[in-house]
Amino acid sequence: MTEANAHPGAHAAGQPLLRVEGLVKTFPGLTALDNVSLEVNSGEIVAVIGHNGSGKSTLVKILAGVYTKDTGEVELLDQGEQETEIHFIHQDLGLIMELTAVENLNLARGTGIAALERNKISAQRARARELISRFGEVFDVNTPLRNLTPAQRAIVAIARALDGWTHSRNIIVLDEPTEALAKNEVDVLFSAVRRLAAEGAGVIFISHRLDEVLELADRVVVLRDGQKVADEPVGGLDQNRLVELVTGASIAQLEARRPVHRSGEPVLHIRGLHGTVIEEFDLDVYRGEIVGIAGVLGSGREEVPALLFGSTKGFADEFVLNGQAYLKRSPDQSIRRGMGFVPGDRGRFGSIRPFKARENMTLPQMRPITGSLGMINARKEKAEAEKLIVDFEVRPPRAEQTFSLFSGGNQQKIVLAKWLRNKPSVLLLEEPTQGVDIGAKSSIYEAVDQASEAGTAVIVCSSDSKELLRMCDRVLVLRSGRVAAELSGDNLTEHRLVLEGYGLQDSASAGSTDPSAAAAV
Repeated sequence: MTEANAHPGAHAAGQPLLRVEGLVKTFPGLTALDNVSLEVNSGEIVAVIGHNGSGKSTLVKILAGVYTKDTGEVELLDQGEQETEIHFIHQDLGLIMELTAVENLNLARGTGIAALERNKISAQRARARELISRFGEVFDVNTPLRNLTPAQRAIVAIARALDGWTHSRNIIVLDEPTEALAKNEVDVLFSAVRRLAAEGAGVIFISHRLDEVLELADRVVVLRDGQKVADEPVGGLDQNRLVELVTGASIAQLEARRPVHRSGEPVLHIRGLHGTVIEEFDLDVYRGEIVGIAGVLGSGREEVPALLFGSTKGFADEFVLNGQAYLKRSPDQSIRRGMGFVPGDRGRFGSIRPFKARENMTLPQMRPITGSLGMINARKEKAEAEKLIVDFEVRPPRAEQTFSLFSGGNQQKIVLAKWLRNKPSVLLLEEPTQGVDIGAKSSIYEAVDQASEAGTAVIVCSSDSKELLRMCDRVLVLRSGRVAAELSGDNLTEHRLVLEGYGLQDSASAGSTDPSAAAAV
């Protein structure tokens, strides 16, 4: 939903429940929050948005008591004799997947699994069903959570947060709750959140998905560089305006097509590449060129980067990298030969989460920071990492912070920085901006543009058609493991990407007067 004043679910706010005044929080070399104020009322859904490093996470951690504020006031406003409470539902939900809904609720009460005594089982199951029934259809509360859908798990998390409420006028904070949900599951969650607000709760909704913000929220608070830059009713906003508020730039500026860069002989020359899904895949990529790989799920798109890098086994009739045959590929050899790979799952495959940012950034190429005896020169390593953190605008700018403690967008910047540090001849990107906000997207696009201008050949595998249009000089569209089309210039449009991805005939050539009909598939 992008049209202004198109928010049918909005409802009038009641009495104030939470008041934040003049909040300031600083870290060494960084002001995370700078005089931030906001208010949340009973029956109101307030979205707090901003790019990574804007201060959203710091605000939530202060409300949760993880951080202490420097100055300012955080006040929960009681309703007569009823004390206002604040509850949190984080992105990872904090549930134990091996336990049932009943057992997770018992743990939250502090009673533990052992409290499932025979004479109490019936009452505890009834209580779990009662809590869950408030948000729609009741599912099996006796099955392990790993067997439930992501939306059902989110409902269990909400039920856990509500268990023990003596009244409805409390605050609930939802921190990126839709990250793992499909669209139909998001609808289920939003129905539950709206019901909470209708019963009198105040809701703080943290999200980087602007379409969801416009759909759910009554009011939007925008943070940028630690400061509040907007606090407006959602009815007067659309997606373009939100982008401008979050980034300080128009959406046209952020999505402007880059000039084409291409020179010399192919850096990468492939004929007859085969994998599990991929068949007879041919590709030439030149210095400075950005080539996209598109296709619906199962087309083979998601297999390409790992096949090229050697982390997934496959074979090719011809595979030439930087003028040298490279038929037997492996990740260590690919790095030595000048390739870099930013995988789609940065947490599992793109980083070592317990390591510091510094250690992750220098891991692929240790030689520049080691001495003659092979020992790491700590001073050199720190200096290199700190420069990368400044160049890639990582927030907070802490080389010594553990990787897992950074926000998703800043984690992605760190993973990208570690490969661009090597000045790769070929850079493989899989879903490069998945799960990051519009501000981090802009920074990542700029970094990739600069790499291509310096001569790096880039291959982008993405399910985001707008991303492919923004980044790429040309795009190969896959269907059933084969290249079905190559689009460039005026033919490279979102409409054509959808048509080719699904194997549909252009509606104009089929005699239809509605070219958008096929694209709506």
